Amino acid sequence: MATAFNTFQQIKRRFFALRNGAVGESMRRQGAPYRIIFGLNLPQIVEISREFGPDAEIAERLWANVSTRESLLLAPMIYPRDEMTREKSVEWLRGAPTTETVDVLCHRLLRYRPFAVELASDLAVEDDDMLRYASLRLLFNLLPQSADVAVKVARAECGRGCVLTRSVAAMLLDEAEYILEN
Repeated sequence: MATAFNTFQQIKRRFFALRNGAVGESMRRQGAPYRIIFGLNLPQIVEISREFGPDAEIAERLWANVSTRESLLLAPMIYPRDEMTREKSVEWLRGAPTTETVDVLCHRLLRYRPFAVELASDLAVEDDDMLRYASLRLLFNLLPQSADVAVKVARAECGRGCVLTRSVAAMLLDEAEYILEN
């Protein structure tokens, strides 16, 4: 356990060393729901993931650290892909506080799982707007192989008129239809 604690502390020190106060403050003013925002950009977080992952225990600790933006973005990058279960995927998606977190979770981890298309289809019928957003983002990551499913899901979502998902659904529909036509 001491090793996991030390690794967690090393990651936090890396966040601190790379912090960008202006970006963090700007995100706070725009309403980011985190108590701590170091202001790192995604390439910096990817760099850190290469230093510390894959490691399920550290990823779980980072994911539990919901007060820190960068912890939630790094967790899916270092969680071992083969260990992510469908149940844990749903659990993490339900706990994702922002679209940015969902985007990273889908792009960096969930799209590699064999159940990804099924998961996206199941999320598409949820009442929760963020889970339907996750369905769309996951399907974007599964194109072109899943263009037929993407068209079906995106059409249904366009009909909902949801503010959160409206533009993503329209973009996914355009892209998937183009793939199927060519």
